Amino acid sequence: VQLVESGGGLVQTGGSLRLSCVASENILRFNTMGWYRQAPGKSREWIATITQGGSTAYPPSVKGRFTISRENAKNTVYLQMNSLKPEDTAVYYCKADAYESNPGTYWGQGTQVTVSS
Repeated sequence: VQLVESGGGLVQTGGSLRLSCVASENILRFNTMGWYRQAPGKSREWIATITQGGSTAYPPSVKGRFTISRENAKNTVYLQMNSLKPEDTAVYYCKADAYESNPGTYWGQGTQVTVSS
């Protein structure tokens, strides 16, 4: 399974970005898909999750600003990020978890997001 993220870049405080994660397989086989981020010198942080059924979850740090969604026909998961802050600067990673047939956890290579103050 390959996950390829895109959409990162440099944006000013208060701006928006939309990240995309394209999977090499039908994303309906994954029980959950999500986004994580890692800033320099910090551990990887969970940002958002979406289930097969479309339920979503976020930590307080991004809830209300970030939205995860999926487009099954394109095997793609998105992360819409609004009201960006300098502390959102990090490498953002896509993750997919399959719990049933051929279980496994898969990560993308990451995409850099930099928010300037």
